[in-house]
Amino acid sequence: MTYEEAMRFIHNEKWQDHKPGLSRTRALLAALGNPERELKFIHIAGTNGKGSTAAMLASILKEAGYRTGLFTSPHVYSFEERIQIDGENIEKEELAGIVGEIAEFADAMEDIPTEFEIITAVGLLYFYRKGCDIVVLETGMGGELDSTNVIPVPEVAVITNIGLEHTAYLGDTITKIAEAKAGIIKEGGNVVIYGEDPEAEAVFERVCEEKHAKLTRPDFESLNPVMHDWEGQIFDYRCFDNLKMPLLGEYQLKNAAVALSVIRVMNRMNAGWFIRDENIRQGLLKVRWRGRLEVISRAPLVLVDASHNPQGLAATAACLTEYLEGSRLTFLVTSSSDKDVREGFKALVPIAHSFVAVTHSNTARAMDAEQLADVLRGMGDMPVTAAKSIEEGCRLALADSRRSAGLCAIGSLFQVADVTETLKKLL
Repeated sequence: MTYEEAMRFIHNEKWQDHKPGLSRTRALLAALGNPERELKFIHIAGTNGKGSTAAMLASILKEAGYRTGLFTSPHVYSFEERIQIDGENIEKEELAGIVGEIAEFADAMEDIPTEFEIITAVGLLYFYRKGCDIVVLETGMGGELDSTNVIPVPEVAVITNIGLEHTAYLGDTITKIAEAKAGIIKEGGNVVIYGEDPEAEAVFERVCEEKHAKLTRPDFESLNPVMHDWEGQIFDYRCFDNLKMPLLGEYQLKNAAVALSVIRVMNRMNAGWFIRDENIRQGLLKVRWRGRLEVISRAPLVLVDASHNPQGLAATAACLTEYLEGSRLTFLVTSSSDKDVREGFKALVPIAHSFVAVTHSNTARAMDAEQLADVLRGMGDMPVTAAKSIEEGCRLALADSRRSAGLCAIGSLFQVADVTETLKKLL
């Protein structure tokens, strides 16, 4: 099977529209020899911050000398980003080979697996064959019925910041969503939560008690931002002074506190893990998580960000407000049609010099640029333009950014790669 054939197989429409559940993933992994049973995991669920926290943990564990797998979704720039070992993406040829093996079993199943279930099986088989010491495994959606939840009790289960998302599948309240995320908590396990939402915390506390799991919270009170600029930030946390990290935003400091709580739990669990303070420092210093307030130019200032739900957009807006110190940005925005645009983008309006709306082309759920622009026009008195294409939108936004503090492209994971590529050509 070629790489192109593998991608067509993974994205085939016949895998769509199945009810959530673990039976298909279990059957597929059983046919592959249950590779998940030979691996150790840090399992991460949540609404926002999953990927950043996962990237921090993977970077720290790599620095500690552990062969570390990282499984995340969705990808931003290339599909292979989803499956990494020690910061290196899976090779296209190896991905195609494993998909070819799995295709034989998937096609033979009466209840055929979903796209994400196939990707999960690919990742787990790859990590097993490459001899990973530990895998940082991010859920796709939810937790309890997410295909990644077929793993045995992880070293640590992590639940990051909770917000309303995928409400058609997970429920329309924080309590219902927290219940779904809490499904990754297993009997007798270690659990680290982000906290800060009493409604969600009550759920996690109850589930941990029911499953005799040990619950740990980060100590946000001891977080002390020292300095920040567009290159990154320096902060203190607990016994650590002057930790350096290239990721921007106060919310990333909280994600770092969650990651460091996980490392602290691992060092104390008498399971052979030994992560030194210097591994932590170097891991945070070297962490990379592209497409999240990523600076692609300093002069002019151009950023791309994959925030796409109200909670994530509000966190990004808070960071930009602090960094801009009263200045305003030109925003190049896209959205999916199933998103609450008014609720999501309202946090950007106070720091917006102008908006340029585009239709992103990588999903059928894309909101039309004219429709998006109409909503934005009703939210403030800043100029709003609808562009006919991503290239036109990038040109218009760059031109307008000469009259503002810079440009930020934001609103959808789907637009990051195309917009970044186009902006780099135009700069």
